[in-house]
Amino acid sequence: MSITKDQILEAFAAMSVMEVVELIEAMEEKFGVSAAAAVVSGGAEAAAVEEQTEFNVILTAHGENKVAVIKAIRSATGLGLKEAKAMSEASPVAVKEGVSKEEAEALKKELTEAGASVEIK
Repeated sequence: MSITKDQILEAFAAMSVMEVVELIEAMEEKFGVSAAAAVVSGGAEAAAVEEQTEFNVILTAHGENKVAVIKAIRSATGLGLKEAKAMSEASPVAVKEGVSKEEAEALKKELTEAGASVEIK
């Protein structure tokens, strides 16, 4: 005789909470698994599905045309000449953090056209 899923669910519904906890513990012991691990992995999958909304623009190298890169950094960040120069020389460094995808792509394009190497994370 085979027991259906509906019959199993009805049996669970008739149990007290303590009886269900004892049954889960017995199943974990018999099958060598943990119900907690299944819950943790399910949460990680749900977090991975979320789309990233904030991006960081990372300058990895200033390239050959350092002056153009400094100008691009100044226009994007509003920094002074000294600060922009220091930023270009400190690569890898975050030029902007927590920006939208569109803004990150535009900044990356501007910096790469100036000769810099850029990553978006």
